[in-house]
Amino acid sequence: MKKYGSIILVLSLAFAGIILIGCATTQQSAAIGPPPPNSGRLIVDREANFGSGLVLILSIDGKDVATLTAGQNYNGYLSAGQHTVIARVDPYQAGTSPVKKTLTIKAGQTYSYTASWTGQNLVFAKNQGQTVPTY
Repeated sequence: MKKYGSIILVLSLAFAGIILIGCATTQQSAAIGPPPPNSGRLIVDREANFGSGLVLILSIDGKDVATLTAGQNYNGYLSAGQHTVIARVDPYQAGTSPVKKTLTIKAGQTYSYTASWTGQNLVFAKNQGQTVPTY
């Protein structure tokens, strides 16, 4: 019986390791498959020096859509029209307010932003060449 208990323990640890490795290498992405009709693409990068102990939480229209750690980004489609995007930091940093952007999405366009720090302020800035055809 002791032999089977050891085998189960080893298999459980191996399975847990595989899950952790898979989670660590994935990106927060909602852009899998063909784009929905009448939609645009939103890409949000978390700057490399954002902070290893900090998580960037991204909300769109009041719903959390991504929790980004080091090396991750958000890549998803939004319906054409106006959307409210909020970027905030967890754990909360004293004196830091969430950043709120109102975006007007046009079908077939890509909108690219980067979340970073300027001093003690969280910044959500559009990348150069912000809107380009995606499909």
